[in-house]
Amino acid sequence: MKNQVTPNHHFSRPEGPTGVGLGLRWDFFDAVVESAIDVDVAFWEVSPENYMRRGGWYPAGLEQVADRYPVVTHGLTLSLGAVDEPPAAYLQELREEIGRVRSPWHSDHLCWSTAGSRVLHELLPLKMSTRNVERVADRIRWVQDRLGVPMAFENISWYAHPGRPEMPEHEFVNRILYRSGCGLLLDVNNVYVNAQNHGFDAAHFIAQLDLRHVVQIHVAGHTQTRSGLIVDTHGTPVVDPVLELLASTIERTGPLPVLLERDNDIPPLRELLAEVRRIDGYYRRGLARHQRGTRRASA
Repeated sequence: MKNQVTPNHHFSRPEGPTGVGLGLRWDFFDAVVESAIDVDVAFWEVSPENYMRRGGWYPAGLEQVADRYPVVTHGLTLSLGAVDEPPAAYLQELREEIGRVRSPWHSDHLCWSTAGSRVLHELLPLKMSTRNVERVADRIRWVQDRLGVPMAFENISWYAHPGRPEMPEHEFVNRILYRSGCGLLLDVNNVYVNAQNHGFDAAHFIAQLDLRHVVQIHVAGHTQTRSGLIVDTHGTPVVDPVLELLASTIERTGPLPVLLERDNDIPPLRELLAEVRRIDGYYRRGLARHQRGTRRASA
C-alpha cells in the first residue's frame, strides 16, 4: 500500500485513570481543595506551568488534590515543533512538578508556539512533511528522556496549513507516533472542528489513526463565527456530534481517561459536574459497545 507506515517502536499504554475527569481551574480551585466531600470526577488534569515557581497556597493545595484524586498533567509551553531546545532549567522544573503530582504521563501539543526565547501564546500548526516527522519525533523522545515519564502529544485544531502538505494529517500523526514510540492525546473536538472547517469526515479520520497509541481523550466546546468558521474556544458545552465521536472512539479503544476542557466563560462547578455526568453517559455507551464486541470476538 502506498505510504504505508509501520511502527519501529513497541508501544505499551501506561497505566492511568479511566472515566471522565475535569480540568482543575482557578475558578473553583479553592472549593475543590477545601471540600470535605470528594467531587465526583475520575481525575483532575492540571497544566504544571501554572504551578511552577509558585510558593505558598497553590502548590500546597495541589498536593492535597493529588493525595485525594488521580492527577494527569497537560502542558502548554513545550513547543514540540519548535527548532530551539527548551531551556534546561525549565525542563527540570517541569519534571519536578510532574513528579510532585505523580502524573502517569505528560502531554503537550503537536505544534510550535515559540521562536527563540519568544513565547507566542498560540498553538501553530506544523507543515505535514517527512522532515517534520523525523525532527518532531526525535524531539519528543529527547524531551521524554528528560522528563522521566512517558510523553503524549495532542492533535490540534488548525485553520490554515503552512505550505503544501506532503501527506494527510492522519498519516503525519501516525508517523510521529511510530518514530517516537509515544502516546496520543486524541482531542475529538479538534478533529470535529477541523472536519467542519476543512471538509472531511471526522469519524473516518479517527478510524485512520492508530488508536492503540491513545492514552487520553479530550472533549470541549467550540464556537461558530458569522463567516461559518468554527473556532475551538473551550467556552461552551460539548455538542452532541462530538460526544457521538467520543462514544464511537471508546467503542474502539476500550476504557480511557476522558477530559472535559473548559477554559473560557467557566460556569459554576455544579454545572460543569452536570456536564461531566452527561459525558459519562456517552462514555459508558461506548464502553458497553466495546465490551459486547470483545465478547463476540472471543466467542
